[in-house]
Amino acid sequence: MNIYVSHLSWNTQNDSLQNLFSQFGEVTSANIITDRETGRSRGFGFVEMVNDNEGQEAINSLNETEFEGKVINVSVARQREERSSNGGGFNRNNNGYNSRRY
Repeated sequence: MNIYVSHLSWNTQNDSLQNLFSQFGEVTSANIITDRETGRSRGFGFVEMVNDNEGQEAINSLNETEFEGKVINVSVARQREERSSNGGGFNRNNNGYNSRRY
């Protein structure tokens, strides 16, 4: 089971997150998401647990509890949505407007 954990302290490390969840069962991985440019925590992460029942128990027990000075939110991670490769960017050459004609 893949679990999403948000509102983490900026100082939380992968090991401490893994230790927290290992109280409920076997943890395959625990990863704090970091900013690409600065390497600093973005305040959320993901925990992968082998057993879905143990994962659900961890979610039920840890959601909205204090961990390392912050009240964390814990839920089942949603499937990552595919991003389109043609949207959202600003093009300086034409003031932000897409130059393609339809």
